[in-house]
Amino acid sequence: MENKIRSLIEKPINDNNYQLDEVKYEKEDNNYFLRIIIDKDGIVDIDDCVFINNLISPILDENDPIKESYILDVCSKERGRE
Repeated sequence: MENKIRSLIEKPINDNNYQLDEVKYEKEDNNYFLRIIIDKDGIVDIDDCVFINNLISPILDENDPIKESYILDVCSKERGRE
């Protein structure tokens, strides 16, 4: 599933000068998360994550690659580093 999602969103992300680092679909407690991890030259901030979220949401909605309800989480490659 992650490869299918990557194939849908990687080009639009790259076309906007970001890199798609990783796609993860995982369950935490009773919730499913689709984590899209992005990178770019320089620091990725919240505005970048919101931009990519708004960019890929319509693509995911149109193609509907995941049948369950899930939370879309766009985050930086640097998330969680000390």
